[in-house]
Amino acid sequence: MSNAKVLPLLDPAEGQAAPCCPPVTERPMTSEEAETAARMFKALGDPVRLRLFSAVASHEGGEACVCDISDVGVSQPTVSHHLKKLKEAGLLTSERRGTWVYYRVQPSVLAAMGRLLAGAPTGA
Repeated sequence: MSNAKVLPLLDPAEGQAAPCCPPVTERPMTSEEAETAARMFKALGDPVRLRLFSAVASHEGGEACVCDISDVGVSQPTVSHHLKKLKEAGLLTSERRGTWVYYRVQPSVLAAMGRLLAGAPTGA
């Protein structure tokens, strides 16, 4: 029996953390785990979305106003579309403050993504 922890991903429907996936080297994924991981990676499979995700994740304070991250070479409506897709995949959360929307990457999402792709530790 494995003692590995399953790290959470954000469940966009509930706005709370939901179980994700074990490392790919630990055991074969269940169908549900594969669906969750595929949704996450599909959202990041677009270069504009990956740039937006990176801009939010690397922004000072861990959150970014849409006004600060919209310069990715596409129109504002297209930026909004891509941010919506990242939210639907559970990779970003958002909060409206006045006329601007602020986006944040949940630390649990980054941890889950890293753990999912982490290989087995190698011996020295």
